[in-house]
Amino acid sequence: MSLYELKTNTLEGKPADLSIYEGRVALVVNVASACGLTPHYVGLQKLHDEMADRGFTVLGFPSNQFGGQEPGTPQQIREFCTTKFDVSFPLFEKVEVKKGPAQSSVWQFLTANHAEPNWNFTKYLVGKDGKVLKRFEPTTTPEDAELRKEIEAALGS
Repeated sequence: MSLYELKTNTLEGKPADLSIYEGRVALVVNVASACGLTPHYVGLQKLHDEMADRGFTVLGFPSNQFGGQEPGTPQQIREFCTTKFDVSFPLFEKVEVKKGPAQSSVWQFLTANHAEPNWNFTKYLVGKDGKVLKRFEPTTTPEDAELRKEIEAALGS
């Protein structure tokens, strides 16, 4: 199984086939607009911009499961991310990321062999083959040296 075999929906509710990211390295993050870690958006966008041409992308999945910190509609989430943080990396529909009957298939895959998110901005590094390479805690910033080293290794540099 590979992340890139799954389908989901965009933030606007349109079908999204993750196979378009096959062969790329992805950092999949559960995001929230009203979280104290929301400034991570700045670093995530910077990572995305710096490494996109090398085969890297950030994939953001809003979730309201931690402290009710993503209560907005898709339109509100898009406006917040665009106007406050100039986010251009892909954002997908608001999903359940914690284990349970409503957990998104993407997050079922990510958490099959790695711990589930314990707060907003938990990060999962996915290799070009669609397999999860490593999970990073919410407090790991996008500027963290270890995170960047792991991304570089996954990109093959």
